[in-house]
Amino acid sequence: MKRSHLPLWAAALMLACAPALAQKTASQGIDEYRAMLQDGNPSELFEAKGEGLWKQKRGPKNASLEKCDLGKGPGVVKGAFVELPRFFADTGRVQDLESRLLTCMETLQGFSAAEIAKTGFGKGEQSNVTALATWIAAESKDMRFNLPQSHSQEKVFYEVGKRLFFQRGGPHDFSCASCHGEDGKRIRLQDLPNLTRNPGDGIGFAAWPAYRVSNGQMWGMQQRLNDCYRQQRFPYPGFGSDATIALGVYLGVNSKGSASIAPAIKR
Repeated sequence: MKRSHLPLWAAALMLACAPALAQKTASQGIDEYRAMLQDGNPSELFEAKGEGLWKQKRGPKNASLEKCDLGKGPGVVKGAFVELPRFFADTGRVQDLESRLLTCMETLQGFSAAEIAKTGFGKGEQSNVTALATWIAAESKDMRFNLPQSHSQEKVFYEVGKRLFFQRGGPHDFSCASCHGEDGKRIRLQDLPNLTRNPGDGIGFAAWPAYRVSNGQMWGMQQRLNDCYRQQRFPYPGFGSDATIALGVYLGVNSKGSASIAPAIKR
Protein backbone atom coordinates (compact mmCIF):
# COMPACT_ATOMS: atom_id res chain seq x y z
CA MET A 1 0.00 0.00 0.00
CA LYS A 2 1.35 3.40 -0.98
CA ARG A 3 1.58 6.13 1.65
CA SER A 4 0.42 9.58 0.71
CA HIS A 5 2.88 12.38 1.42
CA LEU A 6 2.51 16.13 1.33
CA PRO A 7 4.48 17.78 -1.43
CA LEU A 8 7.71 19.25 -0.09
CA TRP A 9 6.56 22.78 -0.89
CA ALA A 10 3.34 22.32 1.13
CA ALA A 11 5.21 20.92 4.11
CA ALA A 12 7.68 23.80 3.96
CA LEU A 13 4.81 26.32 3.84
CA MET A 14 3.15 24.79 6.89
CA LEU A 15 6.40 24.91 8.84
CA ALA A 16 6.94 28.52 7.86
CA CYS A 17 3.43 29.50 8.91
CA ALA A 18 3.39 27.55 12.19
CA PRO A 19 5.06 30.27 14.32
CA ALA A 20 2.68 32.92 12.99
CA LEU A 21 -0.35 30.73 13.71
CA ALA A 22 0.87 30.17 17.26
CA GLN A 23 1.42 33.87 17.95
CA LYS A 24 -2.12 34.66 19.08
CA THR A 25 -1.66 36.26 22.50
CA ALA A 26 -3.51 35.29 25.64
CA SER A 27 -5.27 38.66 25.61
CA GLN A 28 -6.49 38.05 22.06
CA GLY A 29 -7.92 34.73 23.17
CA ILE A 30 -9.64 36.38 26.13
CA ASP A 31 -11.01 39.12 23.86
CA GLU A 32 -12.49 36.48 21.55
CA TYR A 33 -14.02 34.71 24.55
CA ARG A 34 -15.61 37.96 25.75
CA ALA A 35 -16.91 38.71 22.27
CA MET A 36 -18.65 35.33 22.17
CA LEU A 37 -20.30 36.03 25.53
CA GLN A 38 -21.21 39.65 24.79
CA ASP A 39 -24.43 38.85 22.91
CA GLY A 40 -25.77 37.21 26.05
CA ASN A 41 -24.17 39.51 28.62
CA PRO A 42 -26.08 38.86 31.88
CA SER A 43 -25.63 42.52 32.79
CA GLU A 44 -28.77 43.14 30.72
CA LEU A 45 -30.78 41.55 33.55
CA PHE A 46 -29.25 44.00 36.02
CA GLU A 47 -29.95 46.88 33.65
CA ALA A 48 -33.63 45.95 33.53
CA LYS A 49 -33.75 45.65 37.31
CA GLY A 50 -32.00 49.00 37.74
CA GLU A 51 -34.39 50.82 35.42
CA GLY A 52 -37.32 49.37 37.33
CA LEU A 53 -35.84 50.44 40.67
CA TRP A 54 -35.26 53.98 39.39
CA LYS A 55 -38.96 54.38 38.57
CA GLN A 56 -40.43 52.37 41.46
CA LYS A 57 -41.80 54.11 44.54
CA ARG A 58 -39.92 52.60 47.47
CA GLY A 59 -38.58 53.25 50.97
CA PRO A 60 -40.10 54.96 54.02
CA LYS A 61 -41.07 57.95 51.87
CA ASN A 62 -42.64 55.77 49.14
CA ALA A 63 -40.91 57.75 46.39
CA SER A 64 -39.03 56.97 43.18
CA LEU A 65 -35.55 58.14 42.22
CA GLU A 66 -36.78 60.04 39.18
CA LYS A 67 -35.84 63.39 40.80
CA CYS A 68 -32.31 62.25 41.65
CA ASP A 69 -29.68 64.69 40.39
CA LEU A 70 -26.62 62.83 39.10
CA GLY A 71 -24.93 66.03 38.00
CA LYS A 72 -26.90 67.01 34.92
CA GLY A 73 -30.13 68.03 36.61
CA PRO A 74 -32.94 66.17 38.43
CA GLY A 75 -33.89 62.98 36.60
CA VAL A 76 -31.32 63.32 33.81
CA VAL A 77 -29.51 60.02 33.37
CA LYS A 78 -28.01 59.99 29.88
CA GLY A 79 -24.47 61.32 29.89
CA ALA A 80 -24.23 61.50 33.69
CA PHE A 81 -22.09 58.38 34.13
CA VAL A 82 -19.20 59.64 32.00
CA GLU A 83 -18.93 62.82 34.11
CA LEU A 84 -18.66 61.08 37.48
CA PRO A 85 -17.14 61.40 40.08
CA ARG A 86 -17.78 65.14 40.43
CA PHE A 87 -18.47 67.77 43.09
CA PHE A 88 -22.08 68.20 44.30
CA ALA A 89 -23.02 71.45 46.02
CA ASP A 90 -25.92 69.96 48.01
CA THR A 91 -23.64 67.52 49.86
CA GLY A 92 -20.45 69.61 49.66
CA ARG A 93 -18.65 66.46 48.52
CA VAL A 94 -17.08 64.90 45.48
CA GLN A 95 -19.16 61.78 44.81
CA ASP A 96 -19.04 58.86 42.43
CA LEU A 97 -22.13 57.19 40.98
CA GLU A 98 -22.66 54.72 43.81
CA SER A 99 -22.18 57.20 46.67
CA ARG A 100 -24.45 59.67 44.86
CA LEU A 101 -27.13 57.01 44.59
CA LEU A 102 -26.93 56.52 48.37
CA THR A 103 -27.56 60.25 48.82
CA CYS A 104 -30.63 60.10 46.58
CA MET A 105 -31.95 56.95 48.22
CA GLU A 106 -31.68 58.66 51.61
CA THR A 107 -33.03 62.12 50.73
CA LEU A 108 -35.74 61.06 48.29
CA GLN A 109 -36.77 57.63 49.55
CA GLY A 110 -35.86 57.73 53.24
CA PHE A 111 -33.39 54.85 53.29
CA SER A 112 -30.37 55.03 55.60
CA ALA A 113 -27.29 55.63 53.44
CA ALA A 114 -25.03 54.57 56.32
CA GLU A 115 -26.84 51.24 56.72
CA ILE A 116 -26.68 50.49 53.00
CA ALA A 117 -22.97 51.36 52.95
CA LYS A 118 -22.37 48.82 55.72
CA THR A 119 -24.29 46.07 53.91
CA GLY A 120 -22.16 43.46 52.14
CA PHE A 121 -21.79 43.56 48.36
CA GLY A 122 -24.57 41.69 46.57
CA LYS A 123 -26.92 41.79 49.56
CA GLY A 124 -30.09 43.72 50.30
CA GLU A 125 -30.16 47.34 49.15
CA GLN A 126 -26.49 47.08 48.25
CA SER A 127 -27.44 44.78 45.36
CA ASN A 128 -30.04 47.35 44.31
CA VAL A 129 -27.36 50.06 44.22
CA THR A 130 -25.33 47.85 41.85
CA ALA A 131 -28.35 47.29 39.61
CA LEU A 132 -29.09 51.02 39.50
CA ALA A 133 -25.46 51.79 38.68
CA THR A 134 -25.53 49.19 35.90
CA TRP A 135 -28.56 50.74 34.22
CA ILE A 136 -27.27 54.30 34.60
CA ALA A 137 -23.91 53.30 33.12
CA ALA A 138 -25.66 51.60 30.19
CA GLU A 139 -27.48 54.86 29.41
CA SER A 140 -24.10 56.44 28.62
CA LYS A 141 -22.63 53.50 26.69
CA ASP A 142 -20.25 54.56 23.89
CA MET A 143 -20.13 58.11 25.25
CA ARG A 144 -16.71 59.54 26.12
CA PHE A 145 -15.46 60.31 29.60
CA ASN A 146 -15.17 63.97 30.48
CA LEU A 147 -14.91 64.35 34.24
CA PRO A 148 -15.08 67.97 35.42
CA GLN A 149 -12.03 69.47 37.09
CA SER A 150 -13.27 73.03 37.55
CA HIS A 151 -14.05 72.88 41.28
CA SER A 152 -11.16 73.04 43.73
CA GLN A 153 -12.32 69.85 45.48
CA GLU A 154 -12.30 67.94 42.17
CA LYS A 155 -8.68 68.97 41.67
CA VAL A 156 -7.80 67.98 45.24
CA PHE A 157 -9.43 64.57 44.80
CA TYR A 158 -7.45 63.99 41.61
CA GLU A 159 -4.17 64.67 43.44
CA VAL A 160 -5.21 62.53 46.43
CA GLY A 161 -6.24 59.72 44.09
CA LYS A 162 -2.90 59.92 42.32
CA ARG A 163 -1.04 59.58 45.61
CA LEU A 164 -3.23 56.67 46.69
CA PHE A 165 -2.60 54.97 43.35
CA PHE A 166 1.14 54.97 43.99
CA GLN A 167 0.97 54.40 47.76
CA ARG A 168 2.63 51.11 48.71
CA GLY A 169 1.41 49.11 51.69
CA GLY A 170 0.33 45.77 53.06
CA PRO A 171 2.48 42.68 53.71
CA HIS A 172 3.58 42.53 50.06
CA ASP A 173 4.33 46.27 49.77
CA PHE A 174 1.98 46.58 46.78
CA SER A 175 0.29 49.61 45.29
CA CYS A 176 -2.23 50.04 42.48
CA ALA A 177 0.76 51.00 40.35
CA SER A 178 2.41 47.63 41.02
CA CYS A 179 -0.04 46.13 38.53
CA HIS A 180 -1.22 49.15 36.55
CA GLY A 181 1.71 51.56 36.53
CA GLU A 182 3.53 50.67 33.31
CA ASP A 183 3.10 49.03 29.92
CA GLY A 184 3.54 45.34 29.17
CA LYS A 185 2.51 43.82 32.50
CA ARG A 186 0.41 40.69 32.82
CA ILE A 187 -1.07 38.58 35.60
CA ARG A 188 -1.82 34.95 34.82
CA LEU A 189 -3.19 35.14 31.24
CA GLN A 190 -4.47 38.71 31.37
CA ASP A 191 -2.74 41.85 30.17
CA LEU A 192 -2.83 44.70 32.71
CA PRO A 193 -3.59 48.16 31.34
CA ASN A 194 -1.42 51.11 32.28
CA LEU A 195 -3.84 53.35 34.18
CA THR A 196 -1.43 56.23 34.80
CA ARG A 197 -2.48 57.57 31.40
CA ASN A 198 -5.42 57.11 29.02
CA PRO A 199 -5.64 53.35 28.38
CA GLY A 200 -8.11 53.68 25.50
CA ASP A 201 -11.75 52.92 24.75
CA GLY A 202 -13.46 50.44 27.04
CA ILE A 203 -10.37 49.69 29.14
CA GLY A 204 -9.92 50.07 32.88
CA PHE A 205 -12.25 52.70 34.32
CA ALA A 206 -14.26 52.70 31.08
CA ALA A 207 -15.39 49.07 31.54
CA TRP A 208 -17.05 49.08 34.97
CA PRO A 209 -19.69 48.14 36.14
CA ALA A 210 -19.08 44.70 34.66
CA TYR A 211 -20.39 41.16 34.95
CA ARG A 212 -17.77 38.72 36.29
CA VAL A 213 -18.20 35.37 34.53
CA SER A 214 -15.83 33.62 36.95
CA ASN A 215 -18.10 34.17 39.94
CA GLY A 216 -21.43 35.04 38.32
CA GLN A 217 -21.59 38.47 39.95
CA MET A 218 -22.22 42.03 38.82
CA TRP A 219 -19.54 44.39 40.15
CA GLY A 220 -19.65 48.16 40.39
CA MET A 221 -16.52 50.30 40.63
CA GLN A 222 -16.66 50.36 44.43
CA GLN A 223 -16.43 46.57 44.55
CA ARG A 224 -13.71 46.53 41.90
CA LEU A 225 -11.55 48.90 43.94
CA ASN A 226 -12.34 46.91 47.09
CA ASP A 227 -11.01 43.79 45.38
CA CYS A 228 -7.81 45.61 44.40
CA TYR A 229 -7.20 46.38 48.06
CA ARG A 230 -7.92 42.74 48.88
CA GLN A 231 -5.24 41.64 46.43
CA GLN A 232 -2.82 44.06 48.08
CA ARG A 233 -3.67 42.33 51.39
CA PHE A 234 -4.69 45.77 52.57
CA PRO A 235 -7.69 46.57 54.84
CA TYR A 236 -10.92 47.07 52.90
CA PRO A 237 -11.88 50.73 52.43
CA GLY A 238 -15.34 51.87 53.46
CA PHE A 239 -18.03 51.87 50.78
CA GLY A 240 -18.15 55.30 49.16
CA SER A 241 -15.15 56.48 51.16
CA ASP A 242 -13.18 59.56 50.10
CA ALA A 243 -10.27 57.22 49.30
CA THR A 244 -12.17 55.12 46.74
CA ILE A 245 -13.83 58.18 45.25
CA ALA A 246 -10.46 59.92 44.91
CA LEU A 247 -9.10 56.89 43.08
CA GLY A 248 -12.15 57.05 40.81
CA VAL A 249 -11.42 60.71 40.05
CA TYR A 250 -7.80 59.92 39.21
CA LEU A 251 -8.73 57.01 36.94
CA GLY A 252 -11.66 58.84 35.39
CA VAL A 253 -9.74 62.01 34.56
CA ASN A 254 -6.96 59.88 33.07
CA SER A 255 -9.61 58.22 30.88
CA LYS A 256 -10.75 61.55 29.37
CA GLY A 257 -11.91 60.96 25.80
CA SER A 258 -12.20 57.18 26.16
CA ALA A 259 -15.50 55.58 25.20
CA SER A 260 -17.38 53.73 27.92
CA ILE A 261 -18.41 50.13 27.21
CA ALA A 262 -20.01 49.66 30.64
CA PRO A 263 -21.66 47.46 31.60
CA ALA A 264 -18.97 45.15 30.24
CA ILE A 265 -18.27 41.45 30.71
CA LYS A 266 -15.15 40.18 32.43
CA ARG A 267 -13.52 36.80 32.96
